[in-house]
Amino acid sequence: MSPEAEYASPAIRALREDLALALRAAAHHGLSEGVCNHFSVALPGAQDRYLINPRGLHWSEIGPEDIVLIDVHGEVLAGRHRVEPTALFIHGAVHRVTGRAVVLHCHMPYATALTLTTDRALDPTLSQNAMRFVDRIAVDATYNGLALDDREGERIAHAMAGKDIAFLANHGVIVAGASIAHAYDDLYYLERACLHQVIAQSTGRPLAPVDAKLAAQVAAQIQGEREQSELFFEALRRLLPTPRTERPLLQRAAA
Repeated sequence: MSPEAEYASPAIRALREDLALALRAAAHHGLSEGVCNHFSVALPGAQDRYLINPRGLHWSEIGPEDIVLIDVHGEVLAGRHRVEPTALFIHGAVHRVTGRAVVLHCHMPYATALTLTTDRALDPTLSQNAMRFVDRIAVDATYNGLALDDREGERIAHAMAGKDIAFLANHGVIVAGASIAHAYDDLYYLERACLHQVIAQSTGRPLAPVDAKLAAQVAAQIQGEREQSELFFEALRRLLPTPRTERPLLQRAAA
């Protein structure tokens, strides 16, 4: 099957719709930043090809026709738009090294704020929302500039060390997962948990974590309720319909 035929197939069309919805939802929830950052999903059964958002579109305006199909070398196989270089290096490496189907990377405000502290990350024993992330968080404590080469993407991917949540020092976060609905749910609640922690810290009062064993028990309970993730995503589908307006092909900005 040609890349264009694969891109147009019903199964991949459904993935494009879900990826575009996740991007619009992130804009709706205040998790996006300009026209930067990237969400991607690997094609079923293929770690060498994946769908990703294009360069230059605000996430709130992205529909399934705007999603781009690329390979691990960054070559656009199907789609109307270009892709930002940092997306190629980070996402290609994380898909390949971790084996995760979905990779969401953004600079959402409260999670990013915690990457600027000496702790670098969320404390998963504080709020109930935070407890879902017990034993799932990796910290990349080395900020090394923009990810503009394969080595930096590989370094970030290996720093995840088998975890599906990564706090990138002085940078942002990565949330990886098996499905778009589950990964987006984690992204949303990660930011909520970080918001609660930042607000609590801002009071200047001592924090009150729960026992680590109890936090782990709560994490297991939440993982057993993943239907909530799917219901949340379907609610977002109703609230944030696909944009109807076709946009012209984005041109390179004038020098």
